[in-house]
Amino acid sequence: MSTTGGMKKFGDLVGSIDEGTSSARFLLFRAETAEVVCFHQKELRLICPQEGWVEQDPHEILSVVYECIERTLEKLVELGGNPQTDIVAIGVTNQRETTIVWDRTTGEPLYNAIVWQDMRTSSTVDQLLETVPNKTKNKNYLKPLCGLPLSPYFSAVKLRWLLDNVPKVKGAVRAGSCLFGTVDTWLIWNLTGGPDGGAHVTDVSNASRTMLMNIETLKYDKALMKFFDVPLEILPTIRSSSEVYGLIKFRPLQHIPLAGCLGDQQSALVGQECLTRGRAKATYGTGCFLLYNTGTAVIDSYHGLISTVAYQMGPDALPVYALEGSVAVAGAALGWLRDNLNLIGGASESESAALEVENNGDVYFVPAFSGLYAPYWDPEARGVICGITEDTQRGHIVRAALEAVCFQVRDILDAMNNDSGTPLQKLKVDGGMTANATMMQWQADLIGLDWDIENVSVESDSTVFKPQISENERDVRYKRWKMAIERAVGWDKCL
Repeated sequence: MSTTGGMKKFGDLVGSIDEGTSSARFLLFRAETAEVVCFHQKELRLICPQEGWVEQDPHEILSVVYECIERTLEKLVELGGNPQTDIVAIGVTNQRETTIVWDRTTGEPLYNAIVWQDMRTSSTVDQLLETVPNKTKNKNYLKPLCGLPLSPYFSAVKLRWLLDNVPKVKGAVRAGSCLFGTVDTWLIWNLTGGPDGGAHVTDVSNASRTMLMNIETLKYDKALMKFFDVPLEILPTIRSSSEVYGLIKFRPLQHIPLAGCLGDQQSALVGQECLTRGRAKATYGTGCFLLYNTGTAVIDSYHGLISTVAYQMGPDALPVYALEGSVAVAGAALGWLRDNLNLIGGASESESAALEVENNGDVYFVPAFSGLYAPYWDPEARGVICGITEDTQRGHIVRAALEAVCFQVRDILDAMNNDSGTPLQKLKVDGGMTANATMMQWQADLIGLDWDIENVSVESDSTVFKPQISENERDVRYKRWKMAIERAVGWDKCL
């Protein structure tokens, strides 16, 4: 029983579907305190059919989410709760940019999901750059409209590739049966009925990652749609981040309102209470993502960052914006050390392995496996490890992989300080990699400037880290990092 004398044991509960790149989970929170009551998490498989191609099975994404929901509800019942009466609303947060197309009649995917990390569309970007007026090939040509540079990272480029290269997609568009969406749209459509009246919607935070939404009007922009030659009828309706999109029809949660949606990095910004201008957070996961709340003003970056919608808390609320810097490879580098080089048994072993050596041995690792994101935006960069000598050991390579994340965060924070005009003094961090306290100390060391790194992740205890190395050592190491970057950029152009 969930009640004693008619009272709910945990009070009202809110459920969160958290669908990431490497795993999905479903969590139940107490509505009044945000305390996690129970959750279940399961890994997701990446499919890499060719070099630079990264896909996922949309059916697997959906089935893993369903399994996480079912297992979490079982745990709630074991704790004395009642899913039918205790849960008052469900929200979705998701990996962004990942692109899915499916048939509106059958619900069947027309192709695997093309994941945000995928780089197959580099040639598509080149073709699109040829259409920029005056033959300038300016990758920032569309930035005044959508806040984003032309890059394989974003959804419209992936969708253009699908329209050009997959006959099933072309046929479905001609037949009027094709639907497009990012992962949030795929989940919401299926949870609210799928072919039987499912809501084909997205929220402003996810739509701002497609390159199809005008960042000021929050509507699809005719000029952007013409540039990418994308038909309006396949696109989801853009809604705010906080409103009821529909009632869930998936039986374990039947009739519960699906009432919130945010891209995963924006949801971390909200979850870490960075709700006023000047607050910032960094999430260390498969990639690493830094968001800086700029309030209701769109700030144009002149230092390689992007402008994005942070959230809109209701249809009538003003949108809040953010500057964002994205690192393509963070935790993914540890997976590479494990799977490709067999240097570690898993990410949890990285801290002890890095501490096998006293220092970094002057080894620097730029993990540009498929290019560099902010602030460089170079799809032709490739990974390099510099400074190897006969004395280099396993620990030096592992440490260099961890420090690479810290250096890239420093790159982005420097750009944020230059763009915002107001240097940050505190950075909230979360994500799986923050469980590595040694790495968080290195992060504080390499940022300097009396920064506080406040770890507020559910993966570890909250701790504040302050720099412990000299300014001279920091500058020397950062200069060496920049030398390594110089060797990585443009590498693929040489072929």
